[in-house]
Amino acid sequence: MINIDRFLADEQDPKAVEKVAGKLNDLLTSGEEILYLAVQKKPAVNLLPDCIAISNKRIFYCSPSNLGLTMNFKDISWKNIKEVSFKEGLLGSKFICVPQSGENIVTDFIPKTQVRKLHQAANQQLEEYKEMLRQQKLEENRASASSFNMPAPAATPVIELPIEEAVIIPEIAPVEVSKEDEIEQKLIKLKTLYDKQLITREEYEHKKAAILDSM
Repeated sequence: MINIDRFLADEQDPKAVEKVAGKLNDLLTSGEEILYLAVQKKPAVNLLPDCIAISNKRIFYCSPSNLGLTMNFKDISWKNIKEVSFKEGLLGSKFICVPQSGENIVTDFIPKTQVRKLHQAANQQLEEYKEMLRQQKLEENRASASSFNMPAPAATPVIELPIEEAVIIPEIAPVEVSKEDEIEQKLIKLKTLYDKQLITREEYEHKKAAILDSM
């Protein structure tokens, strides 16, 4: 239940506060609380005053109808509010809410003390909401920048030897060997060069094919 005592410090109408608070209690969502409640004080007859309540999620506009037997509630969330302001006058003050779209919402005959605190509470919540949006935008920008600037995996370095060095095969001393033995020796030498990474795979295969073709 909403504790109405803290909403009577600025000469709010106790009956209006009690009626509105009882209704608002059923409208609050999880984690939502009423931060301030202001009540109209009309200069002549003030039997059915309008009320404005500020919560951490929205602004409630409460208007009695049917001679006070029923109550109409309208609300506007902080994401749909552009700014809030007030204007003081001789017979009370006006609280002005400027929505992101549509006409301004103006409530008059709010006592000066109440309209100042009403504006302070509403403006604080609006700034906190805007700051939350700014922080979310910064986080999104950081995430996008990190994804875009992620360095590519480092390529494995390839060491290439000059062709004239890579393809040189040491001469084999002439010996009395058969054609098959000679080719076998050349293939062994060629494989040794490849295993020591002195020639590339492509050079190895090319030389190997040339040796086999000479058979």
